[in-house]
Amino acid sequence: MPPSGTSTDPSPDDGTAAELDADAAVVRGEDLPSARTPLDKARIVAAALEHVEEAGLATLTMRRLGTRLGVEAMSLYRYVPGKEDLLDAVVEVLIGDMHADPEVLLEPRDGWQDFLQRLAHGVRRVALAHPKSFPLVASRPPEAPWLRPPLRSLDWVETFLSGLVGSGFSDEAAVAAYRAFCSFLLGHLLLEVSTLGADIGPLDVHEDGEDEDPRLLDHPTVRRLRRGLAQDHAAVEFEESLEELLNRIAVLRVEL
Repeated sequence: MPPSGTSTDPSPDDGTAAELDADAAVVRGEDLPSARTPLDKARIVAAALEHVEEAGLATLTMRRLGTRLGVEAMSLYRYVPGKEDLLDAVVEVLIGDMHADPEVLLEPRDGWQDFLQRLAHGVRRVALAHPKSFPLVASRPPEAPWLRPPLRSLDWVETFLSGLVGSGFSDEAAVAAYRAFCSFLLGHLLLEVSTLGADIGPLDVHEDGEDEDPRLLDHPTVRRLRRGLAQDHAAVEFEESLEELLNRIAVLRVEL
């Protein structure tokens, strides 16, 4: 016979278990997700961003997000109409992070090269801070079809173009610089975040550990140089490629 006061009932259902977990959290002095902090769009988007970085974009659902916040999924729809709107909001947060970066300038102060270098590094900091979410910047619909990621918001394109035009670029040279700058950043950063676990589709990189791919037997040069190919020189390559890009843009400034 069990000791006095010990229940012999079967295990509680999910709802009861959740209540017990909540009670235990209160005893530990923890804040309940929904009871202590009011639910709003900013909090929902922040939770979605955290989930993607922890578990990957493919696992994000409104139901799981609701569980993370301690509410029913239906409660989220009062603030976010649907998952597509949620993903767009995540992109807005990522782009907004650049505005909050004190190193990123909204207009050139020490020349256009310094202006673009600061902007490039600001975008890279966002990508490295949120590697699994960053591919959304490339995949979500832009505000206008002719905007290019990662500078895909009208505000940032206005900042970029007006900064260069104010530095002596013609309209044609500023547009050419915008295209080259975005292509460089997107290509480099998508490859870099793929090594940090981001899902970018066909370009995704998977480590095979110590197991050697049998296909390497038919590619002796690749097999011999594989250790060098696997070394991470992303930061150095970013700097060198950025310098080359700025040199090309300087030529465009003169020619166009």
